[in-house]
Amino acid sequence: MAGRAGARGAASGIAFEIGGAGTARRATATASAAPASSIDALLAMQAVEDPMAGRRKLVRRGRSLLDALDALQADLLVGRISEGHLNQLMALIGQARDRQEPGLDALLDDIELRARVELAKRGIYPPL
Repeated sequence: MAGRAGARGAASGIAFEIGGAGTARRATATASAAPASSIDALLAMQAVEDPMAGRRKLVRRGRSLLDALDALQADLLVGRISEGHLNQLMALIGQARDRQEPGLDALLDDIELRARVELAKRGIYPPL
């Protein structure tokens, strides 16, 4: 704080002085390094996945899958199914599988089967 007061005082004619310039300060010991167990605890906390982040990820996947199905529905209404929409749907289905929800997995199996049939009609056979 003395430096700030001195800097303001320079404009009023008071010279800037560093307090205790003639005496050397002795170096003080720094705090000891944190034990390794603290670092391990921090790493363990970072490895734990936030349950809300997982839920947000599932919601984003679900919305992407619904958007792809909407695009496919629009193609069906026009009478022309786009291969790009079918391929996108297949990719999203592959990402959406959790094998934790039997009802959801059965629904995804049905959607995948229908997409595979439509691709097979066009001579495209995606790997299983």
